[in-house]
Amino acid sequence: MNLPNCPKCNSEYTYQDGELYVCPECAYEWTENAQQAEEGLVVKDANGNLLSDGDTVSVIKDLKVKGSSSTLKIGTKVKNIRLVEGDHNIDCKIDGFGAMKLKSEFVKKI
Repeated sequence: MNLPNCPKCNSEYTYQDGELYVCPECAYEWTENAQQAEEGLVVKDANGNLLSDGDTVSVIKDLKVKGSSSTLKIGTKVKNIRLVEGDHNIDCKIDGFGAMKLKSEFVKKI
């Protein structure tokens, strides 16, 4: 039988227990549906932390705003982000700037 590797530690020694897949190395348990959902949209911040909808992040670098003469300063907090597909994978609203799209490589999770 060809079972999937563990999504957490990538161990090949997984086994099936009823409807669950179990990893004996890290003790992670998952279902086939959960694995498909996890493989969907994976967005990480500049430090490698996984981001999810509703997170609060901070800008780690001064960013020029396209079409404007203003700059988004380092340390700016962005609340309630929404993850989307594409090059700029974070949709958000920033006080004083309005709706924006950001790249996840320029933010860190708070």
